[in-house]
Amino acid sequence: MTQGNNIDPNETPQDTPADAAAAESQAPTPAQPADPDNLSGSDAVNLAAEQSKGTAHRNIGPAGPEPLPVDEDTANLRLGPNLHDALLALLPLVGVWRGEGQGRDADGSEFSFGQQLTFAHDGRDFLSFESRTWRLDDDGAATGADQREVGYWRISEKDEIQVTLTSSDGVIEILYGEPYNERAWQVESASTMVTETGPTGHGPGKRLYGLMPNNDLGWVDERVIDGELTPSRSAQLKRIAG
Repeated sequence: MTQGNNIDPNETPQDTPADAAAAESQAPTPAQPADPDNLSGSDAVNLAAEQSKGTAHRNIGPAGPEPLPVDEDTANLRLGPNLHDALLALLPLVGVWRGEGQGRDADGSEFSFGQQLTFAHDGRDFLSFESRTWRLDDDGAATGADQREVGYWRISEKDEIQVTLTSSDGVIEILYGEPYNERAWQVESASTMVTETGPTGHGPGKRLYGLMPNNDLGWVDERVIDGELTPSRSAQLKRIAG
């Protein structure tokens, strides 16, 4: 299998999307997916083609120093094994995305963070999911590592999305949902478990991921606080590979 160029972890995408939000010091707000009524199919294809000019040759690297005897994960639909037919409804998510977002700590204080999010596959009927975040200061400089998540996305023949997530904070979660439209996906908590040293008061939640009109990936995580869903984290990410 042929892999593309590895990603430079020190590379910062241009035109950071969250600068204005960070300056306003507001609670995180949901990133809105593209409105299918205002974006024609040809417009969407043209936007995707234009955006991928600089990333189509890039991919994630091998898992280790020696090749595995099975297909490596790929975050580039042009490289590696073919995407499984069962994942066609999730196809636009495949890639490596990077940008900035806004969050709220358990004590209610707000913060800015950077994120790299990877959706990849190995030809089988699931997407692997990996998120790495880091805190940012008021000038947008990284101040240290933050939350990490890993998991898997599946989708049934009835278009039911099934997500399993594990976070570095000590949270294990199962979420179910469905495509919101061809460019957006929503999942809700079905089971949430927290370790003894994990975050207290971590309630069930809902997540929405969507491609925006400029083909950035926006997402928002909402959590139940005092009986109401409240935005916890949101970000807007640019594709950097795939």
